[in-house]
Amino acid sequence: MATNNNMQRKAAFISGMALLIMTLADFFSQGYVHSSLVVNGDAVTTLENIQGSQSLFRLEILGWLIILIADLIVSWGFYVFLKPFHREYALLAGWLRLLYTAILAIAVSHLIIANSTLQESVTGEALAQEVMRSITAFEAIWSVGLIIFGIHLIVVGLAAMNTNKIPKVLSILVILAGFSYFIIHFMYGFIPHLEGFTGILEMILIAPMFMGELGFGIWLLVKGRKLTND
Repeated sequence: MATNNNMQRKAAFISGMALLIMTLADFFSQGYVHSSLVVNGDAVTTLENIQGSQSLFRLEILGWLIILIADLIVSWGFYVFLKPFHREYALLAGWLRLLYTAILAIAVSHLIIANSTLQESVTGEALAQEVMRSITAFEAIWSVGLIIFGIHLIVVGLAAMNTNKIPKVLSILVILAGFSYFIIHFMYGFIPHLEGFTGILEMILIAPMFMGELGFGIWLLVKGRKLTND
């Protein structure tokens, strides 16, 4: 039992750290670089932005690679931490996170392809369209992955609900974040004609989407690593 408690506390700390690192990397790669370089529907301007900041674009890719590694760590950490509370949910959450990470890896490979395309002899409009296709593929595949990510968070929240050691409000926040990710990205992927409404809904749900997993990560660092199952 002591060994299990020790592993659970280590998993809480490692997962919490990985989530914080992931959040910082996401702020940089998606929130700063990607959103400033990529102009939706304008391949030429996007290409000019990237060509003018190729080092920054490569740093974005590095950020995504860091996120991938952190996701693998969280997959393991969540399983170990949640297993004593609900083994089946913990196992399902771990596998869903791994599936999401695999989808994200496929998405990020398209950014790597875009970077490689910049080194080719193609120029002008043809180059702009080719780079934009890769970036669009990244965004579309990642969005599909976030549907899986949302289901993962729902399962994590349900596992957390099975113990009094984790605050119920935190468990509810994680579940709400999961539903938000699922609904938003399901609508983007499968109901594209409602994109305007989906964008408004995303702005409304951005707070729970952000607070759910990050709040759980902070709790794991501060409180989770002190838990015992006595």
